[in-house]
Amino acid sequence: MAKLLITGGAGFIGSHTCVVLLEAGYDLVVLDDFSNSSSRALDRVIALAGITPSESSAKRLVTVPGSINNSLVLEKVFREAIETGQPIEGVIHFAGLKAVGESVADPLRYWHVNVGGSISLINVMAAFSCHTLVFSSSATLYGYPDQVPIPETAPIQPINPYGHSKAAVERLLNDLAASAPGQWRIACLRYFNPVGAHASGRIGEDPLGIPNNLFPFVSQVAVGRRERLQIFGGDWSTPDGTCVRDYIHVMDLAEGHKAALDCLLTEAPQLLTLNLGSGRGISVLEVVNAFGQACGQPVPHTIVDRRPGDAAITVADPSEALRRLGWSTRRSLDDICRDGWAWQSANPAGYGQRG
Repeated sequence: MAKLLITGGAGFIGSHTCVVLLEAGYDLVVLDDFSNSSSRALDRVIALAGITPSESSAKRLVTVPGSINNSLVLEKVFREAIETGQPIEGVIHFAGLKAVGESVADPLRYWHVNVGGSISLINVMAAFSCHTLVFSSSATLYGYPDQVPIPETAPIQPINPYGHSKAAVERLLNDLAASAPGQWRIACLRYFNPVGAHASGRIGEDPLGIPNNLFPFVSQVAVGRRERLQIFGGDWSTPDGTCVRDYIHVMDLAEGHKAALDCLLTEAPQLLTLNLGSGRGISVLEVVNAFGQACGQPVPHTIVDRRPGDAAITVADPSEALRRLGWSTRRSLDDICRDGWAWQSANPAGYGQRG
C-alpha cells in the first residue's frame, strides 16, 4: 500500500482522516508542529486503527515534529521515505491556520503559513517527483453566497484573510496543473462545517483557547467548561431566526478525503474541485437542542446581536462529489451530537496537553 504524508495530521480533521487511512492499509508520515494540536491524538489514532506492536506502529504511522514552512524538514521527510524503500506517493495537506477573527487581526501570519507554507510543500513535492495532492480548502471561499445550495461554480468572493489565503492556494494549484498537463493529480476539497467526533469518544475537536466555532463551544458549555453559549442573531430570514449551516460529521469528511485520494491515485492526472457537505441546512438552535438531547440536559444559551461577517444560510451542493467520487454523507445530526458528547464527556479538558 502507498505511503502518504499528512501535514497537520494531529489536528481535528487530520487525526480522524489518519484513522480512516490506516484502516484502509495506507502507511503514514504525519508532519505537525503541534501549535494547535496534541501528540496524544496520534497515540489514540494508532490504538483506534487497531495497529499492534507486531505490526510496528513506528512503520505504519511515523510522526515528524515540524512546520510546512521549513523546507529542510520537508526534504528530510521525503528523503528518508525513499531510503526505507517506500517513497511518499501522495500528500494530504491539512496544516494551516483557520481562525477567521485571528486572520483579520494578523493577516501576515495567515499568508505566511497558509500560502507560504503551501508553496514550500509543493516545491519539495516537485523536487521529489511526488505529484499527488489533496488540499484542505474551505467553503469560506464563497463569502456571502449568491445562491443556496452553493455549487462549485459559484463566485469565489472571500470576505476575510483566512478565506483569501485558501483562495490563493487554490489559484496556485490551478496554475500548477495548467503548467504541466498530464503530471499533477490534485483535489481541492471545499468543506463546510466539520463537527462531531470519532464514535469511540477517543479523539475529537480540542481547540486552543475560546472556540471559534459553534459546535465545540456548545459541547464545552454542556460539559461545564463554559457558562453559556451566545447565539449571534435571532432575527435572520430563517425558519427559527438563527443562522443555517451545513454541518458534516468529521468521519464523513475523513472518508471524503480517502475517496478523493483513491480517485487521484487510480485515475489519469487531473484537478478536482469539490464541495464536501451534507446538502442539508441545520439552524443553530437545532444544533443546540439536539446536543441537549444527546447530553441529557438543556444547553444554556442567550441570543445576542448579529455578528459582522455572518451570512443567513450557507449550504453545500455536494452532488459533484457524489458523481465523481461516489461519496456522500452517511451520518445524521443525532450521530454528530452523540459522538461529540461521547468525546467531550470522556475528555472534559480535551487532550490536556499541547505537543
